[in-house]
Amino acid sequence: MKIGMSSYCLDREIEQGCMTLLECIDWAARQGADCLELVPFAFRFDDPATGKIDTALIKSVRRRAQDAGVELVNYSILADLCREGDALAAEKARIRHEIDIAAELGVPRMRHDVTAFRRPLAQNTLTDFDRWLPVLTDSARELCEYAAARGVMTLIENHGFFANGCDRVERILNGVAHPNYGLLLDTGNIVCVDEDPTAACQALTARTRMVHLKDFYIRSRDPGDSTQFDCGGHWFRSRAGKYLRGAILAQGDLDVYAILGALKKSGYDGCVAVEFEGLEDARYATGVSLANARRIWDEV
Repeated sequence: MKIGMSSYCLDREIEQGCMTLLECIDWAARQGADCLELVPFAFRFDDPATGKIDTALIKSVRRRAQDAGVELVNYSILADLCREGDALAAEKARIRHEIDIAAELGVPRMRHDVTAFRRPLAQNTLTDFDRWLPVLTDSARELCEYAAARGVMTLIENHGFFANGCDRVERILNGVAHPNYGLLLDTGNIVCVDEDPTAACQALTARTRMVHLKDFYIRSRDPGDSTQFDCGGHWFRSRAGKYLRGAILAQGDLDVYAILGALKKSGYDGCVAVEFEGLEDARYATGVSLANARRIWDEV
């Protein structure tokens, strides 16, 4: 078992110029993180105008991680394969480019979404899912075959409202049916579709190749300052209308003991990355979350 964090936890620090990505790696090491997921939201590894991969930055990141003793284990990007014709071809080309970056980084895995997080809820029905499922699975299989040739396993994450929930995730995995395609199980995101995280761990761990560990506050009545999709620390809505907000791990309303207990009982022994997206100071919150993850794993 390796417990670490996602660079996403420190996005605000990087965006505000308080930390560089290299400093983020050093900080993670000082917090005792075994591993690190790279999420190119507050930084990127290519030129936005030309698409040229910044191999110098990638070498610096790989060297810094090696020197710090932090393993780079995953690269996560947003993507939307619910497209047709030229738009779908362009999106797959963009994802292949990101797979090339992941290969240069030397990470063994890369998560790419199959649909947009902010897909309108009216288009999230099971009828819509059944309509798009062949497109999603055919495209994901094509991409995972490309990634296999580059030495990278591709992952789906239960993310958002469309490609989330145990049944839908398994249908996508079964549809792709490729040994180079697996699941990044997000133990917090499952509540976005009002399912139980502990039950999800029990149902999906056999398909899981990496875990995101997060916590949420959950309210049934409007706490104010809520939107449908803003998950960057503010209140947002689950599919059934509950109010969710990111929390420091083990300080929110999810039963982190039961979640980690279910993972341990299932025999999961892969990488776990803490993912904090609350309102608290990012360094403080991530440090506490990492410490809680290690402590609770030892206790369950």
